[in-house]
Amino acid sequence: MFVSPVRRIDPQGTTGELEALSQWLDFHRSTLLMKLEGLEDSDLRRPMVPSGTSLLGLVKHLAETEHGWFCLEFLRLDEQPLYQTPDDPEAGFRIEPHETVDEIVQTYLDQCERARKIVAEQASLEIDVPENLRGRVNLRWILLHMIEETARHNGHADILRESIDGTIGD
Repeated sequence: MFVSPVRRIDPQGTTGELEALSQWLDFHRSTLLMKLEGLEDSDLRRPMVPSGTSLLGLVKHLAETEHGWFCLEFLRLDEQPLYQTPDDPEAGFRIEPHETVDEIVQTYLDQCERARKIVAEQASLEIDVPENLRGRVNLRWILLHMIEETARHNGHADILRESIDGTIGD
């Protein structure tokens, strides 16, 4: 039975922009793992919609997304994506038989921590980098996008979780 290794903390109502963005992203990161609380491995892996999406697949995808935006796009590190390849762009959503819940959750936690460190080391939200679809994006845009991306997938997780056992929540 899954027990979330993190605790969700409400963002402060009065803080600076960088801290507010960071707190809201952490809020949504921990919300994702809260959605898995109390489920068995088989339920976490179970594809719940025709596309094959599962709760654990959402965690895997968001681990790859954290790595992609903060490490590959923002820092331009010479690393490969965590899961997807040109031949298999959906590998980041799919849970392979050999992958464990602990492994995927730990990868997510590691990528979130790595992203936190990257953000903490920056002098400004205005630092921008080239981006294929938009021309350039700054750190503020990446943080806002990651809040939106994580919150959107939390909505998907709500629906998947309710379909599994009727649990609803925020």
